Amino acid sequence: MTNAANAGGQSNARGIAGVLFAGTVWGTTGTAATFAPDVSAAAIGAAAMGIGGLGQALLALRGIARARAALWQHRGLLVLGALAVMIYPLAFYSAMRLAGVTIGTVVTIGTAPLFAALIEYVMERSLLTLRWTVGALSGVAGMVLICLAEGSSHSAVGGSSVPLGVALGLLGGFTYALYSWTARSVMLRGVRSSVVMGATFGLGGMFLMPVLIVTGGPLLASWGNAAVGLYMAFVPMFLGYICFGYGLSRVRASTATTLTLIEPVVAAVLAVVIVGERLPALGWIGVGLVVVCLLVLTIPRGHRAQTVPPIPSE
Repeated sequence: MTNAANAGGQSNARGIAGVLFAGTVWGTTGTAATFAPDVSAAAIGAAAMGIGGLGQALLALRGIARARAALWQHRGLLVLGALAVMIYPLAFYSAMRLAGVTIGTVVTIGTAPLFAALIEYVMERSLLTLRWTVGALSGVAGMVLICLAEGSSHSAVGGSSVPLGVALGLLGGFTYALYSWTARSVMLRGVRSSVVMGATFGLGGMFLMPVLIVTGGPLLASWGNAAVGLYMAFVPMFLGYICFGYGLSRVRASTATTLTLIEPVVAAVLAVVIVGERLPALGWIGVGLVVVCLLVLTIPRGHRAQTVPPIPSE
């Protein structure tokens, strides 16, 4: 029993590490996008998630071929997840372009854990734990403080329409939570995580290709723009989502989306250091609350803690 608990705890810890790494590299995307200001948010999002998603599908192609019968059986969940994958980057990058890097990231990622918990409750009747509730409330409070601080400073770079940006951020948060839930749901039905992520993001990437064809011309206008597009596709999206899929096979979707609250912290710090946005003291208090959230969710709970059984990822 102790050995099984230890093994489960180690698997859970590896899952947490994978999600935190993904959240960290995702936090660089808003700052990276500012280096291609003449490229539209739709083009940035389509290139990042579209090319990255197709890369994941190619990496998992053999597994997808072997599991095609199981994937077809769960095609409803896969298509729903792929549609969420298509909508998410368009909403997310538009939110950052309209409301600024910090606010766009805060709203999108900050609301995702709440949407994930709501989806799990509605679809699975899954009750929230006290630990998750404390962590999530701390994280969301931190997000609110960062958002208020950024708004009060009137310094959101590129923030031309904050209300519309916030609305798109909410849409991004919901679609992020939705594809996280659909992916884990298919994993729980016996399909390996690498196959599920490859199929979901590959199909979503295909849905994004028409958007990229129509809007992606400026990406080829300069080496700088092309470099931004390639970085976004292969580091945050390709490598980041491989690690996120690994983590998602070992922790609940609501926990995974809560752990990625590290993304707005990274985004806020980079926006201050590199982009030139200013974050008042209230915002740094918010950053501290997010760190508290991450500590609450990641510090081991002892040998009696229940862990999520891992789903094979290879």
